[in-house]
Amino acid sequence: MINNEADVNKNILIAVDESENARRAVSYVGQLLAGTKDFKVLILHVIRQPEEDYFPTSAEKDKWLGQYKLKVDAMLKNYRDILIGEGFEPEDVSVRSTLRYCPSLAECILAERNQTKCSTIVVGRQGLSRSEEFLFGSVSSKIVNHARNCTVWVVE
Repeated sequence: MINNEADVNKNILIAVDESENARRAVSYVGQLLAGTKDFKVLILHVIRQPEEDYFPTSAEKDKWLGQYKLKVDAMLKNYRDILIGEGFEPEDVSVRSTLRYCPSLAECILAERNQTKCSTIVVGRQGLSRSEEFLFGSVSSKIVNHARNCTVWVVE
């Protein structure tokens, strides 16, 4: 996605799922930056690698992954269409889904950010209560606390 280090500060990674907060994060970027020259956006969805014993057979796991990938591809296309509808050039918006083993989604998102060298990560806030966030953690909180050498936008 990024051709050289000079382009780094205008590349944005939006980490998404199917939530309304993810949709708001995409819309926010579209409304804020559409029409601005030289910004490139990567819309990312991390597919968590299921545990080995989650499916009885590898065929069932492959079937589930195939069906889930179709669903994710449709979601990513929809988010891409939102940005293009807001005024981004089609060549400036890319999508990616990646299948990874993730101790936490935040770690996987940060690893993707490090690989793509995007300077900004945008995530939707999960909508957990303070006590739920304390007990279970929050992807957005973990990203804010562990991201280095980039800006993080958390959209609620």
